[in-house]
Amino acid sequence: MPSAQSRATVWLEEVERDECVELLALTRFGRVAVSPPDWHTPPVIRPVTYVFDRGSQSIVFRSGQGSKFTALLLSGMAAFEIDGIESANETGWSVIVQGPIEEIKDTAEIHRLERLELHPWAPGEKPHWIRIRANVVSGRRILS
Repeated sequence: MPSAQSRATVWLEEVERDECVELLALTRFGRVAVSPPDWHTPPVIRPVTYVFDRGSQSIVFRSGQGSKFTALLLSGMAAFEIDGIESANETGWSVIVQGPIEEIKDTAEIHRLERLELHPWAPGEKPHWIRIRANVVSGRRILS
């Protein structure tokens, strides 16, 4: 692997919010991170399949019972991250969303979201619909 000094010029650029939203809409897999204030443990970070709901400007995914679901409800806030990499030329991008969490319980809203074709990959029952509002959205790209 070449050292950072021997590689061609590499730079980091910010990705504008509109492009971040497009990347969120095109991608279906990411990681949710949450750290409830009363827990004295590292943050809970879990992979999820999701959809980006343009109408509510939010990340929507489904969850079963467990540490992720409990941490989300206790915290009320979460971070969400997606990325894309090109290993061959050591370039890539990432988008991070931060915002409040809510469990979606309204039946009409769930029916609307079902039309977005959210299909969890992980086995098991996922009865809880979770939304992370995209209040803060940032992105970076590594270019060579």
